[in-house]
Amino acid sequence: MNDLLPLEAVSFDAEMGEMIIVDQTLLPNRVEFLRIRDQTEVWEAIHILRVRGAPAIGIAAGFGAYLAVRESRAEEYEQLLKEFLEAKRYLASARPTAVNLFWALDRMEKRLRSGRDKAIKAIKNDLLVEAEAIKAEDIAMCRAIGENGLSLLEPGMGLLTHCNAGRLAASRYGTALAPIYIGHEKNYGFKVFADETRPLLQGARLTALELMMAGVDVTLLCDSAAAMVMQKGWIQAVLAGCDRIAANGDVANKIGTSGVAILARHYGIPFYILGPTSSIDRQCPTGAQITIEERNPEEVTELWYAKRMAPAGVKVFNPAFDVTPHELIAGIVTERGVARAPFGDVFERMLMEWFVV
Repeated sequence: MNDLLPLEAVSFDAEMGEMIIVDQTLLPNRVEFLRIRDQTEVWEAIHILRVRGAPAIGIAAGFGAYLAVRESRAEEYEQLLKEFLEAKRYLASARPTAVNLFWALDRMEKRLRSGRDKAIKAIKNDLLVEAEAIKAEDIAMCRAIGENGLSLLEPGMGLLTHCNAGRLAASRYGTALAPIYIGHEKNYGFKVFADETRPLLQGARLTALELMMAGVDVTLLCDSAAAMVMQKGWIQAVLAGCDRIAANGDVANKIGTSGVAILARHYGIPFYILGPTSSIDRQCPTGAQITIEERNPEEVTELWYAKRMAPAGVKVFNPAFDVTPHELIAGIVTERGVARAPFGDVFERMLMEWFVV
């Protein structure tokens, strides 16, 4: 398991033309690298969470878009564009809530369209360069999020985190876990409490594993224990990632996040969202417009059990995400700084440069 320390959630072997991912559905008990060669395999990996976390999904989407046309026999630009757009629609259907998926695919399309007058081989190479740039920028972005997040924290704090937004969800430092990793480098002595995060157990399987391997003091909690550790005064801040941020600051993240935010407000604990500006969806006015993915009922009733733990035939409601209202969020930490209410105004200033062509 020590091999996990330098682990990359998504990488690319340009010589072989293969995207390499860690199959996160098998962690923590088994480390398996998958080599992905076509868009069908990319779609499947994203859909069933072999690769997960908003930034990592964006990176996978970039390489997936390249793989979709890498072997194309198109001889004309218009034919290549048609094939790309078909692949883009297909890949976008893998996870309807994660805005980084669409952001990365849009960025790849823009790069393709910019090469209209180039040879087909050159356009394909441009797409690979763009996908690699998405990853390189993600590494720098995660570090910046970590530094900005650390500015809100003090040495020795108790921190609660939900789901997994670390190195397995992004590049190097992750997003919500980035301040923890950087604080650990600087001997801040954080005590981290990780929600198990039902039903897929990202906190138990991934966050706890990551932090343990890095030597961080981490304690695993049942989701239902969060209120007790807050009541005991063991938590001074909550750090969570995000899959989509609406224009008003409402945030979609892993199911259970909004409940943690409500608890934090009750106990007077600051609740912070950490994520890239690419997760801000200015076309989505509020959280009410965010599509919430509903997943297989078996994830709740039997996925992690030796035997089924619910009566056969029982109805199951299994949303992948919930929406945390912006009123409960003390700050949204991005690579460009910390946004505080009113979020819409800050986002406009923060994103001005981002959208300049």
